[in-house]
Amino acid sequence: MLGSASRIRTGKGKKQQEWKPAKDDKVEILKDVIGPSGNLRAPTWRIGNEFIVGFNPELYEEVFR
Repeated sequence: MLGSASRIRTGKGKKQQEWKPAKDDKVEILKDVIGPSGNLRAPTWRIGNEFIVGFNPELYEEVFR
């Protein structure tokens, strides 16, 4: 599913990252979105053709305004 996304945005604490699956290294994307359990980090949102993975207050404010 992530490979077909137009954009993946991740948040970890105060850190944010934006990925373009068509261009960016897939191994690096997976390192950022997979948690210690081996599953997608929580929370994960699919909004249209984008994914929001993890939590960052500023990212959420921007996305859900």
